[in-house]
Amino acid sequence: MKTISIISPCFNEVENVQRCYDAVQALFAGDGPLAGYRCEHIFADNASTDGTVDILRALAAADPGLKVILNARNFGPFRSNFNALRAATGDAVLVFLPVDMQDPPEMIPEFVKLWESGCEVVAGARANREESLALRLCRGVFYRMVRGLSEIDIPVDVGEFQLIDRKVWKAVVEHDDHYPYIRGIIASVGFRRVIVPYTWAARKRGLSKNNLPRLVDQALNGIFSFTNVPMRLCTLAGVTLAGLCFFYALVSVGLWFALPHMAPRGTTTLIVAFFFLSGVQMCFMGILGEYVTSIHAQVRKRPLVVERERLNMADTVVESGTPNPVHQMREQIASAA
Repeated sequence: MKTISIISPCFNEVENVQRCYDAVQALFAGDGPLAGYRCEHIFADNASTDGTVDILRALAAADPGLKVILNARNFGPFRSNFNALRAATGDAVLVFLPVDMQDPPEMIPEFVKLWESGCEVVAGARANREESLALRLCRGVFYRMVRGLSEIDIPVDVGEFQLIDRKVWKAVVEHDDHYPYIRGIIASVGFRRVIVPYTWAARKRGLSKNNLPRLVDQALNGIFSFTNVPMRLCTLAGVTLAGLCFFYALVSVGLWFALPHMAPRGTTTLIVAFFFLSGVQMCFMGILGEYVTSIHAQVRKRPLVVERERLNMADTVVESGTPNPVHQMREQIASAA
């Protein structure tokens, strides 16, 4: 019997976590569309404080097949998702199923059917979004900007709601990234892909934890993770501005000798030029700083996630050879003793 792994990160989702578990279980029940498969549902909790952990403990105690990872603190959705992804053991892995079920579990049987037909990556595309016009426009611009700037083909409107084959999973988890942009990583490894459009439903219970600063941070990570175009644009703009300034200087000198009364003069020109070039320089320094900060975080080699506890799971080592940080630390302490 083949196994389908499903990853569900969560943070303060006390109103949704039970419903998400029940919805997935219904798919694999005796009369469900995936009754012929075994389900491995992995919840990754980001140090919830609202009772979510208590529900997960109760579910894990009642269902030994349910697996739970409890993080020591909130490491953000991408890091928590990727850490849980490393623990998946299924023949196919649904990379991300949100517990608020805005990405509908009802799509999973169709994903599995396409996977069985030979598609190694089945990616859900949010063709319709039940959200405000402003958010739809912002997301649309972001997706197209990332695709246009990236050196790889990152499909528009595709998030982490994707079913990937085991061989794709292995290629994905081999990435050692301090802030994994998962949809970009999946796109970068290649393999046969099919895109399935669906409607991204409005959240019915609870509040989204992705506020504006988090969304901006995730967007910048997506842009800087898979392209050096911003730095190239800075170089091009710098050369262009330098050339324009040099041309302006030549024109000014020429006018000074030929037509002194028409030559630009006074402090106004200097002040405008100074503030304009200072603003451009600060913008370029900010872009450079984003890359430097990312490099700095990567080379420090901090653990992607620090786990407090695992329920119904052993301290496993994934096939890629990347050890679980908690298990590795325990081994080091034991050897030192």
